Parts: sequence; structure tokens; C-alpha cells
Amino acid sequence: MRPFVYERAATADDALQLHEDGAYYLGGGTNLVDLMRLGVEEPARLVDVSRLPYGEIELRPDGSLLIGAAVSNSDLAADRTVRESHPMLAQAVLAGASGQIRNLATVGGNLLQRTRCSYFQDADKPCNKRDPGSGCPARDGDNHNLAILGHSEACVATHPSDMAVALAALDASVHVRGRGGERTIPIGDLHRLPGTEPQRDTVLESGDLITAVEVPPLDIPSRYRKVRERASFAFALVSIAAALDVEGGTVRDVRIALGGVAHKPWRARRAEDALRGSPAIGEEFQRAAEAELDLAEPLRDNAYKVPLARNLIVRTLTELGEQS
Repeated sequence: MRPFVYERAATADDALQLHEDGAYYLGGGTNLVDLMRLGVEEPARLVDVSRLPYGEIELRPDGSLLIGAAVSNSDLAADRTVRESHPMLAQAVLAGASGQIRNLATVGGNLLQRTRCSYFQDADKPCNKRDPGSGCPARDGDNHNLAILGHSEACVATHPSDMAVALAALDASVHVRGRGGERTIPIGDLHRLPGTEPQRDTVLESGDLITAVEVPPLDIPSRYRKVRERASFAFALVSIAAALDVEGGTVRDVRIALGGVAHKPWRARRAEDALRGSPAIGEEFQRAAEAELDLAEPLRDNAYKVPLARNLIVRTLTELGEQS
């Protein structure tokens, strides 16, 4: 591991001043420290932001939530208000990692996880995300758990966060503080598809600090479901965050986001558009899922994700429809 300087920020202004080229913010460290051990990340300086005053969850009068970036994943999932007002979010957080990791991992850090592609994690192998221009061996190599949507010649990795998938379906927004001041980024715009610059996971600029996540109210049935290779501590093969509003047998509103299929949480806009105003029946759920998955470009070993995602969408929407 490369030697580094460790600094602890007392305020957000301190954090911004301490951050410079080669510096990384450190929250829970559950992803960053692992990558440092592997030699994938080699920061010259770590700026500890875990003690900044962003550790609260606030329920606002309109029913929205303001979740501080330093809130631990365990505290988020256990919070009574979150479980009652946004159950899909609590379910997604509990589906991720292990209890020990959730105790350390923070909301801000969860959003900024790097990919778990095996080539990215092996510093001895080429990887455009880690070393731009070196190539993407995953395209013809070990790709059984990689992207089927939105990938490029440069990268086929998937985003690992469960929480971010739920936040995408919830139309959350991310509060960011940077050298130019404060701004808010819709969660759907935070993460990038790889294009020709897969090394850029997000639209954040150097020194930008996530301070909070804002989640609008949601008063319709919702659910998060994750399909994985083992029962615990495994990343999604495919996951879904969905909410469905049915009135008189007709879909009035629907939210669908998929995980495990793309370089970012994938909002299934085609499927949503196909469903609004349609009968809330299995045949329509199937038609909407197929409309979305027509965009899929599976690789040699991950075509199974297409029927898996289709069945997951249909099953989850059917169950939500029964609750409406």
C-alpha cells in the first residue's frame, strides 16, 4: 500500500481546503480501504469526513426525507420513519453487504462505490476504468455478472449499490458542496454511463463533497427485490426497485429501477411509459418489461439476465398490484 497523509476535517470548509489532487474523502472506508489494499486506489491523502455534522435523518413536513451523508447504512435501514414512509429504501439497504459492513458504510460512500468487476480489482490486468486506454478484457472474458444495458466498447461494468437503485426509483436528489458552492443533483444524473470515459463514475468534480440525500414522499406500494448467487453478502445479478399505483384496475403511476444490469442504476422509463394508463395485469407487465429489455445488448455469458430481469419486473409488479 502506498504511503499517504491522513487528515481529519472538522468542518465542510476544512474538507474542501484539505482536498487537493490525489486526495480522497474517507467516510466508512468499506470500499476505499479494500481498493487501497488491492493497489487499485493509491491516494496521496485521505481526508476523514466521517465526523462532519451530516449524521441525521430529518422527516420534513411534506413527508420528504433529508438523509445526511454520514448516516450509516444500518441506522438508515433501522430508522422507524424510513421503514414506514419509504420501505423500499430500507429493504434495499438491508439487501446490501453484511451487518458489520452496514454498521460502517455511510450513505454518501454507498453512492460512490466503485465497480466490483474482477478486472478492475486486479491491478495486474488491463482495465479502462482503472487505466484509461488499456482495454476492457471483460468484454470477451469473465462477463457473466456484467452489464446488458448502456455499456460501451470501453467498459461493461455494473454499479454495485442496492441503495442507489431504490433512490433512483424514488426520484431522490443529492446535495453536494464544492468549491463553487452548493448544488443539488438529481440521482438519475449523478452516475454516468461509461461511454469513452469509464474512469468517471459520476458527474462530481474534484473536491465535491456529498452532504445529504433528499427523498420525496411516496405514498404508493413499493418493494425492493434482489436476485443474487447466494443468500447474503453478494452483489445483485439483477435487482428491482418498484412502486405501483393502481386505481380502478388501471395503472395510474409506476416507478421501476433496475440494478445489476448497467454502469449506473437503470431507470426503466420505457417500461414506465408503456404501463401508465394500461390495465394492471400480467400481460401488460410482460409487454412493458419487454419494451425496456429490447434495449439490452447481452454479452457472451450474461444473456440469462434478460429473462431474469423480465421475470423480476413482472413478478414484482404483479405483487404490488395485488396490494393496491
